[in-house]
Amino acid sequence: MAFSCATGKHRRPGRLQRTTARAAGVAALTTTGVLATVASPALAAEPTVEQTGLIPVLTVNDSVAQQVDDQAAAQKQAAAEKAAAEAARERAVKKAKLEREARARAAREAERKRLNTFVTPIAHSYVSTGYRTGGSLWSSGTHTGIDFHAASGTTVHAVGHGTVVAAGWGGAYGNQVVIRMSDGVYTQYGHLSSLAVSVGQTVVPGQQLGLSGATGNATGPHLHFEARTTAEYGSDIDPIAYLRKHGVNV
Repeated sequence: MAFSCATGKHRRPGRLQRTTARAAGVAALTTTGVLATVASPALAAEPTVEQTGLIPVLTVNDSVAQQVDDQAAAQKQAAAEKAAAEAARERAVKKAKLEREARARAAREAERKRLNTFVTPIAHSYVSTGYRTGGSLWSSGTHTGIDFHAASGTTVHAVGHGTVVAAGWGGAYGNQVVIRMSDGVYTQYGHLSSLAVSVGQTVVPGQQLGLSGATGNATGPHLHFEARTTAEYGSDIDPIAYLRKHGVNV
């Protein structure tokens, strides 16, 4: 008898079909008692799991997944490190700013203290003639300053920080020095026997201006000290009150 097949492509039996056929064959062989001789070749004909390529595919997929995980972890770590570095930089900038501000405040405070530091014009002395004392010794009828007791040649000091605006002969005041103080008040030092500063010079508290004497209209060596609102005669203010305002005990 001849057999013919319908025209068209022959398809290889599916895996399910092959498995079913093998199962049937194994059952048949088992009943005949020849399983040991037939089963092995029949089963061996089926490709192993390794031969199907499934394991390599899974291995590749696992490797790619691990690479993705590693890359994500690395990116997360890099982002964390960047954020930490940025936070550290911001802290450093803030700290530097605070330190600059603290230094600036300290400098301003030091400058304020320096400008507001005052001393007596004659060390270890006392006021021998007070402010506004009346008498014929003064052309205005009253004393426009105060006199500090001082032997001739005693060092005369600037009472505070300022700039010399006059240094030389001052008529009745003899040799004098006039200083514009940092607070805008003018101080005068009269009857000096010698001068140690010149016009335009900046002086600091306690700096030597000259030596006491009796030049000009004076009955003996002493220091005539005035505080004024201008550099000119007639604008005097109470010098004791001025010195005490700046912490000088006279």
